[in-house]
Amino acid sequence: MEMVRMVNSGTEATMSAIRAARGFTKRDKIIKFEGCYHGHADGLLVKAGSGAATFGVPTSPGVPRDYAKHTLTLPFNDLTLLEKAIKKNSKSIACVIIEPVIGNSGCVLPKKGFLQGLRRLTKQYGIVLIFDEVMTGFRVSYGGAQQAYGIKPDMTCLGKVIGGGLPVGAYGGNREIMKKIAPDGPIYQAGTLSGNPLAMTAGIETLKILSKRGTYKKIIKKAEALEEAMKDAAKRAGVKTKFYRAGTMFCTYFTDKEVLNFTDAANTDTVKFAKYFRKMLDRGINLAPSAFEAGFMSLAHSAADINKTAKAAYSAFKEL
Repeated sequence: MEMVRMVNSGTEATMSAIRAARGFTKRDKIIKFEGCYHGHADGLLVKAGSGAATFGVPTSPGVPRDYAKHTLTLPFNDLTLLEKAIKKNSKSIACVIIEPVIGNSGCVLPKKGFLQGLRRLTKQYGIVLIFDEVMTGFRVSYGGAQQAYGIKPDMTCLGKVIGGGLPVGAYGGNREIMKKIAPDGPIYQAGTLSGNPLAMTAGIETLKILSKRGTYKKIIKKAEALEEAMKDAAKRAGVKTKFYRAGTMFCTYFTDKEVLNFTDAANTDTVKFAKYFRKMLDRGINLAPSAFEAGFMSLAHSAADINKTAKAAYSAFKEL
């Protein structure tokens, strides 16, 4: 990122990045993907209409249909439908916003070539590509998913990790876009508590720890150990699961089919997951309570924690 602006949350970051993209391109429509969560701004609480390239409809009361119609919602990992939608609306699409790894439907990984194709199409049609790395930033790798997959978006949104536990967000990107934001340019964005000293100090200290040599090698090694142990536990227990991981992010789906998008995730056995969650909690392992939430490995987790989790999982799997 050539320029960065601090805000107070991931929602503020994505909302502001989209406004910047619209102001920069002088276009109104945006494309988002099913299963990706980008905060609670009105234009993002939208689902797909009856067709893949149709205008969106609100998913929450209070969101005007006239506003929602500017959002196109497409299935993740479908480059063919994406290209069709872009070609049909190429003169009116300001930006494409995406979680490069979906962390709000579990942990859905991009298919080989999908992000590369997305980058190619957005460049071809002059569309701003926004990576929402609020969840993947500093988790998939130190440089986020964009570093891991070798894709350079026009804009990036960050949050969560960079605040060290305090409320913070950030958005940034190419200088030519960011220079359009007030006070340098005409696109308005401001916040009384943006960049406040307390949140900035917590964030700086967190990033100092993460930037130490060997940090990510250590965390990834732990995440790999957990992945291997969880897959082995499910296999020995005779339970059909799919374990997905991107850097330190991971999740377990109860299915024997590959999960490539939100529809696939929604078709997994969420009832079985709920039972699994409760059984793990009984054994002292506090997982995210929804099948559509990712887990995260941290520096604080030990080999003993991983072993305890795997043993608990095997026992829980056997009772399902």
